[in-house]
Amino acid sequence: MKRTSALLLCLLLPLVSAPTLAQGRDAEAPIEVEADRLDLDDRAGTAVYTGDVDIRQGSMRLTGDRVEIQRNAQGQLSRAVATGDRAYLEQQPDPGEPPVRGWGRTVIYHVAERRMELIDRAELHQGGDTFDGGYLEYFLDRRVVHARSEGEGVEGRQRIRMTLQPEQ
Repeated sequence: MKRTSALLLCLLLPLVSAPTLAQGRDAEAPIEVEADRLDLDDRAGTAVYTGDVDIRQGSMRLTGDRVEIQRNAQGQLSRAVATGDRAYLEQQPDPGEPPVRGWGRTVIYHVAERRMELIDRAELHQGGDTFDGGYLEYFLDRRVVHARSEGEGVEGRQRIRMTLQPEQ
C-alpha cells in the first residue's frame, strides 16, 4: 500500500505543483488532496478527482464534487475546473491582502493568466467587497472583474449585485 501511495504521489506532483498555481510561498507548500476517487491519465495530462474533493496548497484551496486538473505539454498545470452545487476557489494574492474567495456551480482557474471564472450562482469576495451574478471573471493580478447576468452554463438570468466598501 505504501508503495502504491508513493507512486501515486510522484504521478500527481507534476499535475499540481506548478509554481504559478499559488503565489510565491504557496508553491513551496505541500499539496494536500482529499477525494473519494481519482482517475489519472498521465499521457493526456489529466487528473479527475470525484467525491467531496478538497485540494490545498498554501493559501490556495479548491473544492467541488468533481475537480479536473489539466497540464500542458511541458507538464505544467494549465487549468483546474471544479464543479458541484457550490464549487469553491480561494487564494491570497499577496501577503497582507485578504484572500479572494469565489463560488459557483463551475469554477475554472486558468493558471498562466491567474484568472478565475465563476459560472452559475457566481459569488466573489475580497475583503468587504462582494460581487454576485450569473457569470464572474476575475483577474487576480490586475484586480479586474467582469460580471454578466447571463452566459454559457448559467441557468436563467441572474442579476449582477455588488457591494464595495469605502477605502480607508
